[in-house]
Amino acid sequence: MKKPNCFSSRRALLIGLLATATAGVYAQDTVSEQATTPVTLTLDKALEIALTENPTIIVAGQEIEKKQYAKKEVIANLLPQISASAGYTRTLKKQVMYMGGGDSGSSFTDMIMAPLTQLVQPLYEHAGIPMPDLTGGNTQTSSEPSGMEVGLDNNWNAGFSLALPVFAPTLYKTIQMSTTDIELAVEQARSSKQNLVNQVSKAYYQLLLAQDSYEVIQQSYKQAEDNYRIVNNRFEQGLVSEYDKIRAEVQLRNLNPSLLQARNAVTLAKLQLKVLMGMDAGREIVIAGKLSDYEGSLYGDFIKSDTTQLANNSTLRQLDLQTKMLEQTYAMNKRAFLPTVSLSAIFQYTAMNNDFKISKYRWNPYSTVGVTVSIPLFTGGSRVQTMKQTKLQLSQLNLNAINTRRQLNMQLQSYMNNMQQSIEQLASNKENVNQAMKGRTIAQKRYDIGNGTILELNDSELALTQARLTYTQAIYDYLVAKTDMDQVLGIDLLSKTNDNENK
Repeated sequence: MKKPNCFSSRRALLIGLLATATAGVYAQDTVSEQATTPVTLTLDKALEIALTENPTIIVAGQEIEKKQYAKKEVIANLLPQISASAGYTRTLKKQVMYMGGGDSGSSFTDMIMAPLTQLVQPLYEHAGIPMPDLTGGNTQTSSEPSGMEVGLDNNWNAGFSLALPVFAPTLYKTIQMSTTDIELAVEQARSSKQNLVNQVSKAYYQLLLAQDSYEVIQQSYKQAEDNYRIVNNRFEQGLVSEYDKIRAEVQLRNLNPSLLQARNAVTLAKLQLKVLMGMDAGREIVIAGKLSDYEGSLYGDFIKSDTTQLANNSTLRQLDLQTKMLEQTYAMNKRAFLPTVSLSAIFQYTAMNNDFKISKYRWNPYSTVGVTVSIPLFTGGSRVQTMKQTKLQLSQLNLNAINTRRQLNMQLQSYMNNMQQSIEQLASNKENVNQAMKGRTIAQKRYDIGNGTILELNDSELALTQARLTYTQAIYDYLVAKTDMDQVLGIDLLSKTNDNENK
C-alpha cells in the first residue's frame, strides 16, 4: 500500500513543479512582451507620462506636503503643552537645623566620613552586623547644643505640568509666514511642471525633427541608389562616360555618413525623451505624426499668442511671494518688542519615607497655577540690526524683480520675433520645396534624353534635400519658440489642450 501512495505523491510533486515552471515562463514572457511592445506617443500622452513618472515632479509634490506639515507644527505651539513627570530623590546627608544659632558644626573628618556612613549603614543593618566606627574614634565634643536633622531618606514625586501661550505675537506672524511658504512651494511645484512641460515638448519636437530629417535623407539616399543603378547600366552599355558613373557613386557614398548621423540623432532624441518622461531606456516608443502636421495651426496660434501679459509668469509670482514673506518677517521682528504672556500649571503628588514600603506611603497633592509675562527690554540691539537686514533684502528683491521683468519682456519679444520669422520662412520654404521637386524632375528627364549632365541631376537632388530639411526646420523653430513663449507667459500646455478638446 505504500508504493502507490509514494508514486502518487511523486507524480503530484512533478505536476506541481511543471505548473510552477510553466507559470514562471508565462509570466516572464508576459513581462518581456510588455517590455518589447512599443508605446505610441502623442505630445499629450508624453506630457501625461512625464508629469506622473518624472522624479522632479514627485519631489515637488512632496515639498508641498512637507511645508504643510511644517505649518501644522507651528500651529501646534498655540495648543497646550502637557507633560507627565516622576522623580525619586535619596537623601544622603540630611539638613541640620540649629535652634538659637551658634557656631556648632562638623569637623573635617565628620564632613568626609558622614556621607560614607550614611551610604553603608543600611547594608550593615540589613546584614545584622554592628557598624564599625569609620571616624577611628576621632570624635569631637562640643559644649554647644547639637543640631536637628530635617527630612526623610526617600522623596517621591509624580504629576503633570501644563504650559499654554496666552499672547505670543511673533508666533502669530510665524503662522502667516508658514501659509505663504506653502503658497511658495505650490508655485515652485507649478514652475517645475512648466519646466518639465517645456523640456518634454521640445524633446518631442526634436524627435519629430530627427525622424523627418532621417526620412528626407533616406529618400535622397534611395534616389541616389536609383541614379547610380541607372548610370551604371548605361555605362555598361557604353551610353555614358566613366565620369558619370564615378560621380553617381561618389554622390551615393557621400550620403551614407549623413544617413548614419540622422539615424543616431533619432536614437539620441528618443533617449532624451525617455529620460524626461521617466521611462526605462529599453522601452520602445513610436512617435505618431510629423512636423508637417503642425503647419495648419501655426498662423492661428501666433495670432492668439500676441500678448505681453506676465501675470502668470512663475518666476515673477515666486518673487512676489518671497517679497511677501520678507514683509511678514519684518513685521515679526517688530513684534519681537512686544511682551509675551504664558500660562502654566502644575499638579503633583509627593511622598516621603525612610523605608521602601511604597504601598503604605501617604501621597500628598501639590498644585500651582501661574502667569508669566516676559517683556524684552534690551538684547544688545540685535533685533534692530535684524530689521535693517530685512529692509535691505526687500530692496534687493524689488530690484531683482524689476530686472527680471525686463529680461522676461526681452525674451518674450525675441520669441515672438522668432515665430514671425519662422512663419515667413515656412511660406518661402514650402514653395521652395515645390520648385526643387520640379527642378529635379526636369533634371531627371534631361539626363534621360541625354541633354543634361550628372552634375545637374546631383545638384537638383541636393537642392531638394536641403529644401525639405529647411522646411521642417522652420516648423521646428516655430514650435520651440512657441513653447518657450508659453513658459514665459505661464501658460499651462495641458490645460490649454484640454480646453481645446472640450470646445
